[in-house]
Amino acid sequence: MLVKVLGSAAGGGFPQWNCNCENCFGVRTGKIKAIPRTQSSIAVSSDETNWVLFNTSPDLLAQLAAFPSLQPARAIRDTAIKGIIFMDSQIDHTTGLLMLREGCPHQVYCSDMVFEDLTTGFPLFNMLKHWDGGVDRHRIPLSGESFAVEAIDGLSFTAIPVTGKAPPYSPHRNDAHIGDNIGIKIVEMSTGKSVFYAPGLGEITDETRQLMSESDCLLVDGTFWSENEMQKVGLGNKLASDMGHLPQSGTGGMLEVLRPMKKPRKILIHINNTNPILNEESEQRLKVVAEGIEVAYDGMEVEL
Repeated sequence: MLVKVLGSAAGGGFPQWNCNCENCFGVRTGKIKAIPRTQSSIAVSSDETNWVLFNTSPDLLAQLAAFPSLQPARAIRDTAIKGIIFMDSQIDHTTGLLMLREGCPHQVYCSDMVFEDLTTGFPLFNMLKHWDGGVDRHRIPLSGESFAVEAIDGLSFTAIPVTGKAPPYSPHRNDAHIGDNIGIKIVEMSTGKSVFYAPGLGEITDETRQLMSESDCLLVDGTFWSENEMQKVGLGNKLASDMGHLPQSGTGGMLEVLRPMKKPRKILIHINNTNPILNEESEQRLKVVAEGIEVAYDGMEVEL
């Protein structure tokens, strides 16, 4: 199984177009040691021929151009993308689907709550009906049973609901529902090797901890370093928990959660532009590295 990180930043990317925080200004001017990142997405394959795409970020066209394997050019019109899985219905994880309209209908897998959001508050699926039917939607089960993605041989997928937030446009923004956000365990059936992917994690339940502990690799929420990060940099009063993310630092933070897990390779993804771990020479980044935890970057590959 091969996992390709197409984008590793949170919404807005890094640097964010209108932000002059220490990180964004620093990477633009070369004052900090950091690399730009596009908005979060990964692609997974068992044969490096057929791929399943997780989320479709607004940066998708640039991400496809940077990864030629997704455009194998076997015909006049071609793609290696055989399925698309949505982890939630956030703007930064879904709007890139509009850029794929020429390839409709797409095989899209999502929870009932995500389907509701993308046909009501942000009617993306409805808009795409005007292009060869838009999407063929497949329901993701959340009861612990695995599911398959058509044309993706050798991989099974198991989704679990995780704590998070519905998007601002959702009809139930302030009324959390099961399926607003999910994590997915991907298993290569021939080897038993597994990856757990969860770019948004508001809290760690016993079920989530168990899945994480038994996986061979983790790609998990790296959005914020601290609970009050946005306040510290002068960008509002929202806390990490208000936005459905577990920060890395502090009691019960992601570093503490990951520390006792000996089996998996640990990688933080979906990193906000304000997070000091983006600066490779920062105290916070050195702490992450000392814990044996990696920070995802665009183009990163994980082979299991």
